[in-house]
Amino acid sequence: MSILTAPGTTDPSVLREAVALAHRIGKETAAVHAADVDREGRFPKETVDAFRAERLLGAMVPTELGGLGHDVRTTAAIVRTVARYCASSAMILAMHHIQVASLVRHGRSEALRDYARRVAAEQLLLASATTEVGIGGNTRNSSCYVERVGDDGPGQTFKVTKQAPVISYGQYADAIFTTARRAEDSPASDQVLAVCESAAVHLTPLSGWDTMGFRGTCSLGFTLEATGDAALIHDDSFGDISAQTMLPVAHLLWGSLWLGLAEEASWRAQRFVQKAARKNPGQTPPASARLAALMVTRQEFAASVDSMMTRYEQIQDDPEALGSIDFMVAINTLKISASTEVVDVVNQALLICGIQGYREDTEFSLGRLLRDAHGAAVMVNNDRIAGNTAQLALMQREF
Repeated sequence: MSILTAPGTTDPSVLREAVALAHRIGKETAAVHAADVDREGRFPKETVDAFRAERLLGAMVPTELGGLGHDVRTTAAIVRTVARYCASSAMILAMHHIQVASLVRHGRSEALRDYARRVAAEQLLLASATTEVGIGGNTRNSSCYVERVGDDGPGQTFKVTKQAPVISYGQYADAIFTTARRAEDSPASDQVLAVCESAAVHLTPLSGWDTMGFRGTCSLGFTLEATGDAALIHDDSFGDISAQTMLPVAHLLWGSLWLGLAEEASWRAQRFVQKAARKNPGQTPPASARLAALMVTRQEFAASVDSMMTRYEQIQDDPEALGSIDFMVAINTLKISASTEVVDVVNQALLICGIQGYREDTEFSLGRLLRDAHGAAVMVNNDRIAGNTAQLALMQREF
């Protein structure tokens, strides 16, 4: 049975309670601060504190290690819901859970299991440094390497120095999960994933973060210099971690986030048309036809995310199936399609709401949603993913 929960075991009552909690955090905290977080480009501390207060940073940690034991579907539902109120807060939660999923699935040593216990008990926030200057966004190669200090066994430590073009919320994280070559003489693709705890990390900024959208993620570039306990290097190679957990979970959580953002835009458009209908009883508002088409797009979007979630649940314990060309093409396609559809939905909603959606000072404003939506295609650029998918297609056999 998967440590992330076996397929078909999501408890409906747990799912409902999780979504209700996410709505409460969204309404009471995330939405209250979302405009300021966006305007100032600041870390959404209030919402992250709310996540901590409800133990959500340990949600994917198994119950036997002190967490809530949420599966990927429940986690995705929370991310999807929070995204309706503040996409930056939802993205931070999603990125954090991608690292937690990797930890609980691939960190089998007692030291890493203890660290998972700490994540749940102390509500630690986890970030990642998987890209590197000079690599061009390819997370499956590293130029930096792990230097081990001391003899093998207890007491051995490591050092790593990495120039990372992006470490989202790195200054606010309790640990940064960092990829590097296994050793100085290892090839670029022979990577490990090391837990770099903030107390032993020095970050030197390489760039700022004055962006169009997702401003609250504070995704600056840094030179990362870290030391740590060698026992906190994940047991499995990063290649296995990426294929079996990090990549599929990332695309499922991101797809759910973008779906939530699209749903919020759609609901604003729906409320706009409903308000127009109440003003003129007996008359069909001009935007009704557009709204009907938008609702179809929204439903198709939701169905595509749910379908891929179900597929992942069915094979998540099968490394061979997870590494198959067919699945890799499918999960890549989800990322590309979801990041395209979210922009399409918000654009359609903007046409429905008209000037009320274009303005920043109305209940139907869509400016922040549209700016955040455009971040989806460039966060792990769609062109890079499409290129990787094309290479896979060249090797795929017809059945």
